[in-house]
Amino acid sequence: MEAATGIKYTKGSNGGRGFVVINLDVHGDNGLLEDFLDLVDIEASKKEAGEYVPLDDFMREEYKRRGLKYEAV
Repeated sequence: MEAATGIKYTKGSNGGRGFVVINLDVHGDNGLLEDFLDLVDIEASKKEAGEYVPLDDFMREEYKRRGLKYEAV
């Protein structure tokens, strides 16, 4: 596979998939790349923040903890 300008592929220690290095000076204005990097950041922040809890579930538990009745809007 021929590499595109500004993109380098490397192999991992086992010879399989490794890393992709993308020159942002060449490809930094690519909307799809920006979307991909945004998704990577979102996934990383989910792991940092802990388990995701839907808002409705959180509100129900918080109201219960405070001894209040929760009615979803």
